[in-house]
Amino acid sequence: MDHIGIDVHKKDSQICILAEGGELIEQRIRTELECFAAVLGARPRARIVIEASTDSEWVARCLEGLGHEVVVADPNFAPMYATRTRKVKTDRRDARALADANLLGAYRPAHRLSDPQRHVRGRLAVRDAIVRTRTRYISLIRALLRQQGYRVPSGSAEGFLSRVRALTLPGRLVSTIAPLLAVMRHLNAQLAYSDETIARVTAHDERIQRLRTVPSVGPVTAAAFVATLDDAQRFRHAHEVEAYLGLVPRELSSGETQHRGHITKAGPTRMRWLLVQVAVSILRRRPPQAEALHAWALHIAARRGKHIAAVALARRVAGILYALLRDGTTFDPRHCRPRAMATSLSA
Repeated sequence: MDHIGIDVHKKDSQICILAEGGELIEQRIRTELECFAAVLGARPRARIVIEASTDSEWVARCLEGLGHEVVVADPNFAPMYATRTRKVKTDRRDARALADANLLGAYRPAHRLSDPQRHVRGRLAVRDAIVRTRTRYISLIRALLRQQGYRVPSGSAEGFLSRVRALTLPGRLVSTIAPLLAVMRHLNAQLAYSDETIARVTAHDERIQRLRTVPSVGPVTAAAFVATLDDAQRFRHAHEVEAYLGLVPRELSSGETQHRGHITKAGPTRMRWLLVQVAVSILRRRPPQAEALHAWALHIAARRGKHIAAVALARRVAGILYALLRDGTTFDPRHCRPRAMATSLSA
């Protein structure tokens, strides 16, 4: 069997083929379906290794359609590049390193999302872009009003327009912020449509319904968590999920010295942000079913501050959501015993 490594990029890709007979073939082509078919379509079945990236999924499907075995490899797996020198880095060397890793088996396959969860992720990405745009506009409007001595009362983002309209503003200032207010009305409508669509698409997923039994976890957060993990069984325990989401502290320890810093912030930023929002909601609203979680977080806040308590609670919520997916159960506040949570924190 031939062993092939492909360094995939947006416009061009570098191919390195280690043929079964010892022949080395290197070629650079356009990253297009027709070009892959022209170069690899007539070759016998081979194993191909590519890095996980934005384009990796459609390229992998294209190559699988040509009859090849495709491995989408984790680029963070250092042994995959053991044969590449650090002094010189080129696409040609990267493709050769992938081909060598393919031959040696020195790669770690990355998880490939299922089609339904890829679709949900796309909708969540669009929603996230709308939310961030609205947040920027709110910050800009607040700054423009403060320059003239006006302050918008605190409240939800959905009610921001009504709070601005309640202010008595001079005509010149109103005309200055009018374009932003007009765009925000459209953004609010699109955001409502996006939320309704996500709720409709995920309405028949019983996993999402189970996750929504956790206090302060809504349909968007539940859908995002399922789409992020996709298959809960690929994680051995909750600590792996927390690390995957970047909610564990950095650690620089050597010998007798142990130092832990801020969280790593690795993995999907959107999911981490949603979990922190859930934690903040529990701290502020204190839902009855989350009384044990609230008390646990307040105990941390008394020692470390509210910000660290919110992140710790977000990490705890991530572990709970993972357990519900893994075990196929719903949230039971009786399982959130203070002693069990204290043990989890010390671990």
